[in-house]
Amino acid sequence: MKWNVLFFFNSIMLGVGLAMDAFSVSLANGLNEPEMKGKKMYGIAGVFAFFQALMPMVGWICVHTIVQYFRAFEKFIPWIALLLLTLIGGNMLAEGIKKQEEEVKEKKLGMAVLLMQGIATSIDALSVGFTISEYGFFMALACALIIAIVTFVICMTGLLIGKKFGTGFSKRAVILGGVILISIGLEIFITGLARV
Repeated sequence: MKWNVLFFFNSIMLGVGLAMDAFSVSLANGLNEPEMKGKKMYGIAGVFAFFQALMPMVGWICVHTIVQYFRAFEKFIPWIALLLLTLIGGNMLAEGIKKQEEEVKEKKLGMAVLLMQGIATSIDALSVGFTISEYGFFMALACALIIAIVTFVICMTGLLIGKKFGTGFSKRAVILGGVILISIGLEIFITGLARV
């Protein structure tokens, strides 16, 4: 692959494809916390962008160093994503159902949950390291940075949409957010098993 328009187009499209799970989780986060401040939104989008850039680079490094170990780990990726997103989503769902009877209290997204979300939504991007394995280091790094920028923009959009609609139905927003996260976990799991 050469530095040309096709390289940048492919990298952007890769970013869009990889960011869809992060977009859905960002949407759920915005629904769950409609009063979220701009600084926190940038932080959330930044975490997702970081992991979406990190994972393809880790995959690229694995291909160029310890490929046989990575191939053995690859079959567990769908299981890990399903477990993490089901735990987070199930917790949100339980809280949302419980809050139907109580006064709705906004729950702030903590750093530990955000990191788990970032890892869970980007872990399947490890396999992108195989697709970009013919790239040199700087080209792979450029691709990862483009993926990060695209992910950041898409996640900010998800957060803004979630915030806008979260204020309208705050009692059901947490339940919807939990359902979205569990659905994403199932989608990653099913498509991951289909590839193995």
